[in-house]
Amino acid sequence: MDLFDRKIIGWSVSNGMTTKETTLPAWEMAVKNRKITQDLIFHSDKGVQYANKMFSTALNAHKCVRRSMSRKQNHNDNAVCESFFKSFKMELIHGSTLLTRKQMKAEVYEYIENWYNKKRRHSFLGYISIEEFNKIHNLT
Repeated sequence: MDLFDRKIIGWSVSNGMTTKETTLPAWEMAVKNRKITQDLIFHSDKGVQYANKMFSTALNAHKCVRRSMSRKQNHNDNAVCESFFKSFKMELIHGSTLLTRKQMKAEVYEYIENWYNKKRRHSFLGYISIEEFNKIHNLT
């Protein structure tokens, strides 16, 4: 998530929890979707997918990326992303029937790319969509 406009710029759906299956594909998508043009703070929790050498190497390949990690047992350090996941679960997951992995990936894509990033109104942005906010700020 880019905190400037709250847009989800990188995500991944996988069968496992390894860095190679989760955080690396999400990071690679994020860098493709939003080029790093100035200093960037990459914030995460202390999960093993973020704290290991493989992911650190990927971040360090970009000289202008500075790392930030939440303090132990302090969910408030990552409150914006925690809020996204709460919305994601409430708006997409809860009440849904079981889906195949292929169906789940399609549903996640639809939710993030077509609903959350384009149409959903965000209180932080003054109750306009990310798309509307980016047009106002000439970021389209």
